[in-house]
Amino acid sequence: MSEKAKGLSGIMQMVSFRSDRVFIAGTIILAIIPIFIRDAYILNVLIISLIFAVLAASWNLICGYTGIFTFGHQAFFGIGGYVSSLLAMKVGISPWFGLIIGGVVAALLSFLIGLPTLRLRAAPYIAIMTLAFSEIARITCMNLVDLTRGEMGLWGIPNFPDVHVPLIGTITFAGGVRIPYYYLILIIFIIAMLVFHFTFNSHIGLAFRAIRDSQDAAESLGTNVIYYKLLAFVLSAFFAGVVGSFYAHYILILTPTSVFPVGIMIEILAMTFIGGFGTFLGPVLGAFILTVGLEYLRFLGEYRFITYGILIVLVVLFMPQGITKSIFRDRKIVE
Repeated sequence: MSEKAKGLSGIMQMVSFRSDRVFIAGTIILAIIPIFIRDAYILNVLIISLIFAVLAASWNLICGYTGIFTFGHQAFFGIGGYVSSLLAMKVGISPWFGLIIGGVVAALLSFLIGLPTLRLRAAPYIAIMTLAFSEIARITCMNLVDLTRGEMGLWGIPNFPDVHVPLIGTITFAGGVRIPYYYLILIIFIIAMLVFHFTFNSHIGLAFRAIRDSQDAAESLGTNVIYYKLLAFVLSAFFAGVVGSFYAHYILILTPTSVFPVGIMIEILAMTFIGGFGTFLGPVLGAFILTVGLEYLRFLGEYRFITYGILIVLVVLFMPQGITKSIFRDRKIVE
């Protein structure tokens, strides 16, 4: 190998090394933000951004990596919220357990829905089936007035109980404080992204990509297509349910139109496609850009959404593969 080629190889290895640390660097920045910024409004925007980051990344798992277009992801978000809230209010189960239970219930329902649905090969049928499921969930919560109070709203949802941490002291979630909630959703975000990272870079991730590229080819090579499609569906629904549970105990009030609307699915779609469809960091970047950007444009008043829509169109036109693929050329950090 020539000296020039060796030099180029060394530069590429250095770029790869730096790119592989982007997620870690971003997480560190997010972790130290509350040290310098304690404004409740800013922290609230960041909390919502992290919620949508997990939602978008989890939907990207089933759609971007496995190639299954589902339009009912918001249903698992709402189910997680309602399950955790009702268990805390009616049964007295701690919201800490509710976080996991909400995710597990969402995952179980996704399995029951996915078992017949994911056997279908045509994307439109799967999209319609999952969208119908989200509407069924919304209408059910609207009509179970005795249990969910319908559109009057499920209010009186308890906060997360106080936690005593050695060397730090007691962490309280009551009184409208934002920092404990911020670090809790940051922990959930980190866990979710680590799970996705190791999944993408394992034999499971290879199976997902094979199914996305060609289900027939993957099946001919011995891949159990139904199993891996269900695995992706259940895993994505679990994390959607977990962040739904967190959202319920953060906002402290739920209505069917606030957690089950198609609008949430549209936001998830926009975040994923703008950030980078089928990429690791793309949905996260898209979630922060859209959530923070929408808040930043509030000064435009009624023209805010028009301006926002124009910006989205421009990004899609000039960066059709997403912002992440335009910024990072290293496939290791992109995919």
